[in-house]
Amino acid sequence: MNKLVQILLVEDNKMDVRLTLDAFKEAHLGNHIHVAKNGEEALRYLFGEEEFADRKEFPLPNIILLDLKMPGIDGIEVLRRVKSTPDIKRIPVIILTSSKEEGDRAMSYDLGANSYLVKPISFDGFLDVVRKVTDYWITLNIDPPLNGK
Repeated sequence: MNKLVQILLVEDNKMDVRLTLDAFKEAHLGNHIHVAKNGEEALRYLFGEEEFADRKEFPLPNIILLDLKMPGIDGIEVLRRVKSTPDIKRIPVIILTSSKEEGDRAMSYDLGANSYLVKPISFDGFLDVVRKVTDYWITLNIDPPLNGK
């Protein structure tokens, strides 16, 4: 049985957001997914700033699904800030990107990404990725201790 988790999806492409949310729904997963439409919004959410200050309404995620290629603050910078902040650095960050570039993959892992997945093109591919991510990160994985302790 899956535990209920909070997921932060950081994605600027509306079609990819819809595909990902539909895949979670199709897989019958009851996780709460908050969507940040860019890096700036993701950082405000993660640091509990401005409209995201209420942690009861906007709890820290158990998992971050992070796109790399976004305008403004990109996924690499979001990853850098997450993994350099003691209170949130242990949140698993799964890169979910269309980039197959070796440099992006290397930089992501160097900065502490927990996984690197290339976005599938088809809905069935997204559904398969969502199920596998859920099977591992939500069902099998044991969460790290909170707050860097």
